[in-house]
Amino acid sequence: MEFTKRLLEQFLALAEERHFGRAAQRLSMSQPPLSQAMQRLERGLGVTLLDRRPGDLRLTPAGTAFAVEARRLLDAQSAVVERVRRVAHGLEGDVRVGYVSILSHRHLPRLLRAAAEELPGLRVHLHQDATVTLVEMLRSGALDLAFIRDPSPVPDDLVVHDFAVERIVAALPDEHRLAGAASVALSDLREDDFVLLSETALPGLARQARLACGESGFTPRRRADADDLTGLLGYVAAGLCVSLMPEDLRDFPVPGITFVPLREASPYLRTTVAAVRRADADAAVHRLLDLITRHTGP
Repeated sequence: MEFTKRLLEQFLALAEERHFGRAAQRLSMSQPPLSQAMQRLERGLGVTLLDRRPGDLRLTPAGTAFAVEARRLLDAQSAVVERVRRVAHGLEGDVRVGYVSILSHRHLPRLLRAAAEELPGLRVHLHQDATVTLVEMLRSGALDLAFIRDPSPVPDDLVVHDFAVERIVAALPDEHRLAGAASVALSDLREDDFVLLSETALPGLARQARLACGESGFTPRRRADADDLTGLLGYVAAGLCVSLMPEDLRDFPVPGITFVPLREASPYLRTTVAAVRRADADAAVHRLLDLITRHTGP
């Protein structure tokens, strides 16, 4: 049977109101046609969705499951309509942008300010999450664009645009013996405990830290792992270990942490900030990417 937008809206209104009269009023229709529509829906599916009792209306287990799927279908229909409009215009509509948390304090404000000035018809909706989750949301169509620091978990069916490169610095507890130094050699930290990024969550950045320490002649003594940079900050601020982090975090006020430049020029001590999109990204996403490229700088 055909699940029309109207039919799905009728069922969801009934699922939420749990009352035929209130649902019919909310839908601006009379009660008998609503009841008939639900009976046809149940016959078409071959299951009972509603448990009808005197003075009480409940969803059956099948009805509860169908309510979830009906909402997904309606959301998908809305997404299709909006996507067609954005493809046609490029300058109007909604772009759903994901980002990892630490990027919100420098790169994200630049993007939002530039978009408001140059693309006033474009509405940017933000979602913060871990890199792996953002990648999955891009692939499923829940996001249009994502900003990440470690592109290594990105599969080949997504497109990566590097738009900024940052040096890696040492993150030390304020009371660390080298916290007051103008710069340090990575080898100066060989006897310290490290908190490092998880090999599962951010394999690229985790590998860089390991290789940079290897170039300096030691294997970092791992005390703890973290799935993102905010986790690293917590361990260092607690005075439990040292870590390696992007230099941009020096502008991120975290009590208890001192960021000190590293003397080495190793390529492993540089990290890339990247924008990731689907290969079929529409015109609005490309316009936003162009905006980001033009406005990225020191």
